[in-house]
Amino acid sequence: MGKVIAIANQKGGVGKTTTAMNLAASLAVLEFKTLVIDADPQANTTSGLGHDPKEIDTSIYECMVDGIDIHTIILKTEIENLELVPSHIDLVGAEVEMINLENREEKMKSVIHLVKDKYDFVIIDCSPSLGLITINALTAANSVIIPVQCEYFALEGLGKLLHTIKIIQTRLNPELEIEGILLTMYDVRLRLSNQVVEEVRMHFKNMVFETIIPRNVRLSESPSFGLPVIAFDAEGKGAVAYLNLAHEIAVKNGKEKVN
Repeated sequence: MGKVIAIANQKGGVGKTTTAMNLAASLAVLEFKTLVIDADPQANTTSGLGHDPKEIDTSIYECMVDGIDIHTIILKTEIENLELVPSHIDLVGAEVEMINLENREEKMKSVIHLVKDKYDFVIIDCSPSLGLITINALTAANSVIIPVQCEYFALEGLGKLLHTIKIIQTRLNPELEIEGILLTMYDVRLRLSNQVVEEVRMHFKNMVFETIIPRNVRLSESPSFGLPVIAFDAEGKGAVAYLNLAHEIAVKNGKEKVN
């Protein structure tokens, strides 16, 4: 049965989409069958993996609201072992349409349940909010990765997110765990980056991943080519960092593969 991991932080610009697409691609390169679900109306994971959101007719939105079969909308990517459930702008309207639905917080869980046995990992890219779609993702997930950027306001809003996770654990998904806090956009030259790393590690100790994602030009460039960084610059610092993260997660979940 696949491990479902949500990538969540209501703060924008912390590297959620970058992490979702590149972690998923790295897991696939490590020969884990991986599905990435784009649950963000901006659809950046969809475009970053080579699909034009304007050409998407059916997305995770229709699966949740209209009961469309998820099997019919899964797309291939350039990476072997990596498949995509796309998003488009209509996902913005899903929160409004779902308000009066029964078990509205569990719509995504029901959708993912139909396919998760086919994959080793299912990665969900959440939108930068704590709205109904993100709550659906956290209700569907086994665990959550929280990206935190190595910048001045790093810990801002983190308490609110942890409180939301605690509420979901209490009321909707008692099995939800924190997979880890991921430090992103690290610049070794900046004293501030090093201070943030120290502060986050001091506060959250073993909840923080060993792997730190550097600020990297190739990571920023690769989505414009519709590729994860490992297919764009496989030997670059960004690609190596996400491969290390994928390996760390595989080991933590007892899924490491011996070659």
